[in-house]
This record gives sequence, C-alpha cells and structure tokens, in this order.
Amino acid sequence: MNKTDLVNLIHKKQSFLCVGLDTDINLIPKHLLKHADPVFEFNKAIIDATHDLAIGYKPNLAFYESMGLKGWESLEKTMKYLEQFKDSIFTIADAKRGDIGNTSKMYAKTFFEQLNFDSVTVAPYMGEDSVTPFLEYKNKWVILLGLTSNKGSSDFQFLETGEGKLYEQVIKKAQQWASPEQLMFVIGATHPEEFKNIRALAPDYFFLVPGVGAQGGDMEKICQNGMNSECGLIINSARQIIYASKGEDFAEAARANALAVQSEMTKYLTALSA
Repeated sequence: MNKTDLVNLIHKKQSFLCVGLDTDINLIPKHLLKHADPVFEFNKAIIDATHDLAIGYKPNLAFYESMGLKGWESLEKTMKYLEQFKDSIFTIADAKRGDIGNTSKMYAKTFFEQLNFDSVTVAPYMGEDSVTPFLEYKNKWVILLGLTSNKGSSDFQFLETGEGKLYEQVIKKAQQWASPEQLMFVIGATHPEEFKNIRALAPDYFFLVPGVGAQGGDMEKICQNGMNSECGLIINSARQIIYASKGEDFAEAARANALAVQSEMTKYLTALSA
C-alpha cells in the first residue's frame, strides 16, 4: 500500500485506528480454548467485528513467537485471513527488528515476502545499513522507533547530544535514508508535549502512535499537535479494544470500543478538512 492509498483509506473510513493484535492466550475468553487454534479464532472474531472501523492491524510478534511453532501458525493464518481486506487494511508487523545488513535482509524477506505485511517496526540503533534492506521493497514501509511510549524511553532517547535530544537526531538522520513514501516513525502517545516539536522535525511523515488508552495517552492532544494536512497519524489501540470483555460477547464489546475511538477520530478528521 502506497502513501496515497493509505491517506485515501483514512479519509474514506474516517478513521486512523490501528487495532493491536497483542493476543495473549491467557487473556482471551476461556470458551475459545476448545478450538484447535484459539489465538486465531480470537483474532478472526476481532477482525470481523472491527475491520470497517479500523484502517490497520498490528500483531505484536512477541505474543506469537513465545508460543513457538503454534504461535507462528496462528500468525500466518491471521495474515492469510487479512488478505481478503488487502485494499482496505494496512498491516504492521510489530517486530522491532534491527541488525547488520545481511541479517536485516532476511528479516525483511520474512515479513514482506513470507508473511506479506505492509510494514514492519525497526530499531534504528545500528544505523543506516541495518535499515536500508527493509527499504528495498516497493510499497512496503519501515516504521522506525523514534520516541517510544514506555517509561524507560527516558534512559537514552532524551539524552542531549549537543545538537538536540538523541531521539531528535534519529528522526532527522533517518529522513536522509527514505522519503515519507516509505518511512514512518513510532512516536509514543505518553509524550504529548513532544508532538508539536516532532511534527516540525518531520512535517510530511506518518507517525504510528502507541500508548493511547490503557497507557494513558490523550488522543485530543496528540491530534492537536501531531496531525498534518493529510492526517499523518496512525493511532494504535490494543488492550482497550481486544480485551473489552472476557465473555462470549468479547467481539461485540471490542466493536463498541473501536466505534467509540473511530467516532472521536471522525471529529478530528472533519475539523482537518474544514
């Protein structure tokens, strides 16, 4: 999916919601455990209930890798199921990979060829040659860790370099590697005071924004300070939506929460177009 398609999708659905498929077999409704693949059954039900309200899905790879072969099978089945929505859903592999070039090349092959994700999250610490193998794929995206939502982000990302904070240098440097047609940045919603500055640093780039909802991020502040003329935001919500209920009504509850988020997003998109 290219940038034009993504922007059009956002405005068509009046949504910039990405549903995080952080599927933990210990948290899904117990009645699903009777199935041969309860994780896939859970994902399928969440997708069926929310695909008209969301523009994307973001499986967190750790939740699948921790289950070994069965987890990978669940992930592959989820991605295959999403193929029917390939023109209306943007898929993100939340993998946070980053290694020397030949290893990154194999990671890129895994997520872009074998699993056919539209994008993958990448750690920038090892520099340009660890990122460029992911950029060799047409209409595929690198989502680079810029300023993350976790508490420990302050350990390194806010260090002063003499030319600004470290995360600011990452965002500025990475723009030399790829255009807004291929590159996005992860910017955590738990840092709303930074969004205005970050948008000034990267005016035309999309931001993937985790941390709204369960982690306490404020969507209104993010939109006020982070939107650009195209929207420029993909806001991820996982626990708030997928674990809205642990009963047999879990899919209906997920839809109700997704609808509430999408309705708020419509308000900001309407204001943007005014």
